[in-house]
Amino acid sequence: MSSIIAQFQRTRFAASSLAMTSGELRNRVLASLAELIRENTAKILQENQEDVDALAFDHPMRDRLLLTQERLDALASSVLSVMQLPDPAGQVLSNKTLPNGLELTKITVPLGVVGVIFESRPNVTIDVAALCIRSGNAVVLRGGSDAFHTNTILVHLIHLALEKHGFSTDLVYLMPTDRAHVTTLLTAVNYIDVIIPRGSEALIQRVRKESLVPTIETGAGVCHTYVAASADLAMAVNIVVNAKVSRPSVCNSLDTIVVHQSIAAEFLRLVASPMQSYSVKIYADDAAFETLAQVSYPYLEKAVESDFGREFLDFACSIKVVNDMPKAIEHISNYSSRHSEAIVSSDEAEAKFFLSTVDAAAVYWNASTRFTDGGEFGLGAEIGISTQKLHARGPFALEKLVTEKWIGIGQGQIR
Repeated sequence: MSSIIAQFQRTRFAASSLAMTSGELRNRVLASLAELIRENTAKILQENQEDVDALAFDHPMRDRLLLTQERLDALASSVLSVMQLPDPAGQVLSNKTLPNGLELTKITVPLGVVGVIFESRPNVTIDVAALCIRSGNAVVLRGGSDAFHTNTILVHLIHLALEKHGFSTDLVYLMPTDRAHVTTLLTAVNYIDVIIPRGSEALIQRVRKESLVPTIETGAGVCHTYVAASADLAMAVNIVVNAKVSRPSVCNSLDTIVVHQSIAAEFLRLVASPMQSYSVKIYADDAAFETLAQVSYPYLEKAVESDFGREFLDFACSIKVVNDMPKAIEHISNYSSRHSEAIVSSDEAEAKFFLSTVDAAAVYWNASTRFTDGGEFGLGAEIGISTQKLHARGPFALEKLVTEKWIGIGQGQIR
């Protein structure tokens, strides 16, 4: 523990020096990092395969952990895209002179040292490091043991990029995976400025209960799509299937279909075939179960209470049939994690009511919840999707890795 605290101290010191550097110099580090990722693709994939092989073939986290040539290319590209974004630090937010002549300026400054706890997804290592370096922050990373080999080589490449341009490698510290050290991070109030957990609901709950450091919650997604009575059913099928199967292991994937009873039977018959082709297991309420049983849907179970509000992270979802939109909104309100919610409707007034009423970081009309992503939103990359309301909500990206500072310049004024 003492050695980890000592490293936190070094990271804290390095953060203060990074904040004084130019955005141009920090961008050079990112350019080198993107190049190193592409040059070392084979080594990264080799280390990643060792991690993947340790998981059961049907483990739901396997897809999150897996890196491919395509995903590494996208990761390098995301680093380069972060370079193109405006430096969020050093922006003047307001400037005024008080009646006594005191000049006050409010500017943006880096948060300082950002602690990120995450599970399974090694791409987070690169995304977080790139965003923090670009915005002038140091970062302490605590990845899961299941991604140990992948995270180790990725942090090694980050350190090479930092060293090449004269920066301290203390700016990015990868903690040991021992669970006991999580408490060390959560209580390091003298060295860590903010904790961002990204992962399961269990992880987020632990951080919420134990952290003495301010936290910003990201990760858990229980996402619904409401198919309204006025929905274009062909559109609804495409949206629902995309939201569920395009990448089920991520937090913006669909977990529950809520469907109006007047079109439920027809919609369920239409959606059954594409869902069956992906072997999606469906946990259906009584009404939906009856319809799907009639078409002999093979992966069908009756839903129980715990199947609603459940983040499946797999080829599985639940279905709830409702009498009207107020019941749909009530169901979503009761079970949502406030991540991403959608309505499929041809009624503009109905859709706008849904958009304004449903409480979530992102709400969609006639679109898939899979769009809730920093890259898709033009933010370059993200640390995660914040589901809380203070400081940041939605994709937690470069623009939110700063806080504010007031600067007063006087000529001897006293109060």
